[in-house]
Amino acid sequence: MSETRNEGAPDHGAPIMTAHRARLVGCRSCGRVWPEVETVCARCGADLVPPDRRSLNAVWAWLAAGLIFYIPANLFPMLKTTTFGGLAGNDESTIFGGVLELIHYGSWFVAGVIFIASIMVPIGKFVAIGWLAVVAGRPATVEAAHSRLRLYEVVEFIGRWSMIDVFVVAILSALVQLGFVASIHPGPAAVCFALSVAFTMLSAQSFDPRLIWRGLPLRRRSD
Repeated sequence: MSETRNEGAPDHGAPIMTAHRARLVGCRSCGRVWPEVETVCARCGADLVPPDRRSLNAVWAWLAAGLIFYIPANLFPMLKTTTFGGLAGNDESTIFGGVLELIHYGSWFVAGVIFIASIMVPIGKFVAIGWLAVVAGRPATVEAAHSRLRLYEVVEFIGRWSMIDVFVVAILSALVQLGFVASIHPGPAAVCFALSVAFTMLSAQSFDPRLIWRGLPLRRRSD
């Protein structure tokens, strides 16, 4: 019985035929596969570029830029509130300070959304993109390659929702303009945070997911 199960079980260490080993190249725009001698995709007109680990230089560069701007985004104030022309004081709050203030007033749900979207998600994206760049092209089983691809797709999906803190600041700045009574203005952290998100998205887009499949087991010469 055990021998029968072993014969039917998939061998994830077995040689795998990929597009690269079949002398094919995929279009990153439309997904169509062409012979590697082709240089332009006949379907969408995009340039056909084979996967190359040297493209990871752009991933690391954009990721470093995003990390650099993410530091002042958490240190500088995100919002500046002026009450009665400054007579009642001016209030400045950072991202984490705003989360604590929302918790203090009992707005747990909003505080949780801001904390996840503005703190946990960006840090998770930095770690995920960095890890994908490190393991790109390294040996992997089929299951590991699929796991890496799913992680990349998650990073791509949540990238469009990373601007929620900037959206909140923009909406508040537009709505709360009561002249002498009260006014809200975006702080320098808003610009830094927006740039950090943009650079991180560029880093994810610069990553070539085809490198994930480069680490699959090679075919034997006898195959």
